[in-house]
Amino acid sequence: MGHAPGHHGEILQGVFRDRGRRCRGLVTLPVPGAVTRAEFVPGPGPVTVTPPDRAKARRAAELAAAACGRPAGGSLRLDSGLPVGLGLGSSTSDILATVRAVSAAFGVVLAPEAVARIAVRAERACDPIMLGGGAVLFAQREGRVLERLGPRLPPVVVIGCVTGGGAPVDTLALGAVADVAAFERLRRMLRLAIVTGDVALLGRVSTESARLNQRVLVKDELPELERIAAVTGAAGVQVAHSGNVAGLLFDPGGDPDRVRRCFRALRAAGLPATRLFTTEGTDAQPHRGGDRAAGPGPDRRAAGLPAV
Repeated sequence: MGHAPGHHGEILQGVFRDRGRRCRGLVTLPVPGAVTRAEFVPGPGPVTVTPPDRAKARRAAELAAAACGRPAGGSLRLDSGLPVGLGLGSSTSDILATVRAVSAAFGVVLAPEAVARIAVRAERACDPIMLGGGAVLFAQREGRVLERLGPRLPPVVVIGCVTGGGAPVDTLALGAVADVAAFERLRRMLRLAIVTGDVALLGRVSTESARLNQRVLVKDELPELERIAAVTGAAGVQVAHSGNVAGLLFDPGGDPDRVRRCFRALRAAGLPATRLFTTEGTDAQPHRGGDRAAGPGPDRRAAGLPAV
């Protein structure tokens, strides 16, 4: 058995300086409760997958078996609550759960760096969810950490919504904004926000990154989301830079009525809230193969937050 989380898009994504060259990188926003579970039973013949359209997971199972020094055969079953193509990290979650299930079946522990390499080979790009709950700037096309920014992002309350009518996005077909100077400035701001726990500064970083990403993937709703953030007292807006989820970030120590006002404003704008969560306490725990059966997880909405 293997399981893996998703995420809620990015706080920051762009092109950065690394070892004297330009490199694509991102910082994801963790989300609790969104999990993929995988079961793998070794057997003869090729790897079979349920659902059958998870070709990347099949490839990951083959690569993971090879990394474990075992033949790549057996049956893989995936159970995920993450929609595909919205920018929630569904592909990487499938792959990470698969690799963990395969390695657990063979009694082998693969290092996170090895898992990241498998993920990049299986899907050509991946998110850093295999690294746990730390805040990292991650090179998604190379599967490596560019910078460890701190133990975690400042805790925030997030009200999520869907843009673009929820249409799936082809992540790999997207380009990148090459304004390295702007992204390096945001990188410095994010470092400071993490060190000081400054939610307002975190919101400034995520909002500016979302604006820069309009050059790559236009979200017609972004100006309205920024307006709602301003009138409801949100720290900022964050988006999936290669998907259609978005969120408004609030300081968890603020007036809870701001969240209710935000719900109403989103509904009035035709962007009803789809998710409400807090990132406080979302540090990833060490994976333990087989610790839960496949199936829907419990409601992990934080106490004191209104239901969506």
